[in-house]
Amino acid sequence: MTTRRIFIIHAAVGSAAASLGLIAANQALAQVPAVAETETQAVSLGYKINATKVDKAKFPKYVAGQNCKNCALYQAKPEDKMGACPLFAAKQVAATAWCSAWVKKAT
Repeated sequence: MTTRRIFIIHAAVGSAAASLGLIAANQALAQVPAVAETETQAVSLGYKINATKVDKAKFPKYVAGQNCKNCALYQAKPEDKMGACPLFAAKQVAATAWCSAWVKKAT
C-alpha cells in the first residue's frame, strides 16, 4: 500500500513538473523579439512582415503565396504566427513575412 501511495505522489509531482516546464518553454519563446523591417539584415533581404507588400520591382523573385511559413528556413509549425529563422539569429520572423532568401519547403 505504501508503494502505491508513493507511486501516485511521484506521478502527480512528475506531471506538475512537466507542465511547468512546458509553460516556461512557451514563455521563453514568447519573449524572443520579432525582426523589425527596419533592421539592417531585414532591409538587405527585403524582409516584409506582410508578404503581399513586397516590392515586386525590386524583388522579381517574389511570387504571390510565398511566405515564411512555407519556406524551408522557417523553424516553426505552419500554424504558428511567429518562428525562428537562421538568417535572423535570436529573433523571430512572422509566418506571413517574406525575404529574398525564401526557399520552397520540401513536401
